[in-house]
Amino acid sequence: MRLSTKGRYGLRALLDVAVYSEEEPVSIRSIAQRQNISEAYLEQLMPKLKKAGLIDSQRGASGGYRLTRPAEEISVGEVLRALEGELDAVNCPGLKEAASEEEGCSEAHTCVTKYVWQRINDSITKTVDEISLSILVEQSRQIHEESSANVSGKRACC
Repeated sequence: MRLSTKGRYGLRALLDVAVYSEEEPVSIRSIAQRQNISEAYLEQLMPKLKKAGLIDSQRGASGGYRLTRPAEEISVGEVLRALEGELDAVNCPGLKEAASEEEGCSEAHTCVTKYVWQRINDSITKTVDEISLSILVEQSRQIHEESSANVSGKRACC
């Protein structure tokens, strides 16, 4: 499985919203500046996150984005699926319940390797679903504190 920039940048953007929206909504411009992502690209990602019910927007001069739920209730898996679709590393037709043999795999009944692919897919799903956005927020804050203490002027990821 290889995540595209949609997944990588979208997760960074949502993490930025989680870190900075406690007092007021976060603008695309501020996310773009902190994350070094183009505003135009963020304008494509944010509607997907909003459609998935992860963020809400507020219009106006002090507008921007906020999380719709607490960060501890949002998993990395939820974010990545909203941006990337399914996260399966292997798309084996033998793993799917097929409506017809044409949609499935003619060798599914004798294929042993499909169990390997299923375990890989299950491991990815379990891992990304167990990591909450709040864990990343806490790690971001720790990195920022350590970075500020060690090297002034350099910023952390978020």
